[in-house]
Amino acid sequence: MFGIVLSLLLLMYLAYRGISVLILAPLLALLAAALSGAPILGSYTQVFMEGLANYVRQFFPLFLLGAVFGKLMEVSGSARSLATGITARLGAQRSAMAVVLACGILTYGGVSLFVVAFAVYPIAAALFVAADHPKRLIPAALALGSFTFTMTAVPGTPAIQNAIPSPYFGTDGFAAPVLSLLAALIMFGGGILWLNRRIAAAHARGEGYGIEDQYSRAGPLATEGHGDGRGAHDLPGFWIAIAPVVLVIAMNFAMSRWVLPALDTGYLADEAYGATTLGAVRGIWAIIVALFAAIVLLIALNWGRLRGDLKGSLTDGVAGSFLPIFNTASEVGYGSVIASLPAFAVIAGAVTGFWPSNPLVSEAVAVNALAGITGSASGGLSIALETLGARYAELAQAAGISPQLMHRVAALSSGGFDCLPHNGAVITLLAVTGLNHRQSYGDIFVVAVAVPVLALVTVIVLGSTVGTF
Repeated sequence: MFGIVLSLLLLMYLAYRGISVLILAPLLALLAAALSGAPILGSYTQVFMEGLANYVRQFFPLFLLGAVFGKLMEVSGSARSLATGITARLGAQRSAMAVVLACGILTYGGVSLFVVAFAVYPIAAALFVAADHPKRLIPAALALGSFTFTMTAVPGTPAIQNAIPSPYFGTDGFAAPVLSLLAALIMFGGGILWLNRRIAAAHARGEGYGIEDQYSRAGPLATEGHGDGRGAHDLPGFWIAIAPVVLVIAMNFAMSRWVLPALDTGYLADEAYGATTLGAVRGIWAIIVALFAAIVLLIALNWGRLRGDLKGSLTDGVAGSFLPIFNTASEVGYGSVIASLPAFAVIAGAVTGFWPSNPLVSEAVAVNALAGITGSASGGLSIALETLGARYAELAQAAGISPQLMHRVAALSSGGFDCLPHNGAVITLLAVTGLNHRQSYGDIFVVAVAVPVLALVTVIVLGSTVGTF
């Protein structure tokens, strides 16, 4: 147990200090193995690499297509067109809501949150300058739109966190749609309420933008020439920009609910195809088809803008998928080693034994704890379900709990404690905005940790008392 705790603390601390998880995960996993008396080389090649490889095998297509789609949205100017279109419709007085909605639409459409941060930040800065809102609140607005309701709650989101539970519960990305929407509304409404109150309080104290930078010097037109490098005259129209995003959502739903179930997939029972079922792969297949179709549409609608740089954009998108998936897969490999150690049986017993009459609570505690420890929503969720998913499916069936509800609680739980200070996305977001934890993390914590946990608790209470709807 000491080895596990020590390796976890070092993982959090050293990741916070900026050391790559690709280095940390195997070294600290083997440290825990060594202190537990497990064979080091065997733990590395047969356990760590096995866990890493399984994750890459299962989810690489989603990372690849998502990164390519996001890069094309960025290079074509579609991401910035959406952001500017939303802000123009809402006005500077609703700058926080405009930023959140711009991020939300892009991430719901499958654009990587890292791409969104770079694409929307110049727009957010210009809006906050125009309204004289504190710059230190921009990271919280970006986090609310990118890390919360569109990542785990809105039905059908192509986020990896919404796809991971599908193979374990035989569900798709639209699991428990009404409770999903309720959770999304709580996150969105609670986060907007917090940001608006903080802005009002800052204005009452006489606090304005507060930090001189290129945006405060250039004023509201500072977005010109930033992000994708296009001027406002060269951006696609708002409806052209949003069309691929809408297609992702519509195609995902159609494939999940109508097209795939109508196909003859009996061959999946053969060993050559993994001896699996459609329920185990349907959610992932639907997102693959949806993202591919959206990429084709995006290229067709923006052929004139992309023609000269299409090859380079595709190459950059492919390259951009490697680091995120291997970072996450390394964390999964780390979790596989930890799960193989005898002391983990004690941890697993404590987690699954927590509130044994309600697997929803146990699952929420396990996923939140592991997401917080690893600083990764998808990493913590994958570790929890890889080691405990079959057990939770059995407990849910015995308790009469819908697999759809188990899916939604698992996804929501991954988006709570994952955003602790050592989270890679938080660190990247602060770097993009030129701020630090002391200035902005308190507000990030409220909108990306506290409010999502409140939404999760609400879903668990309603799901346990009323049922799935």
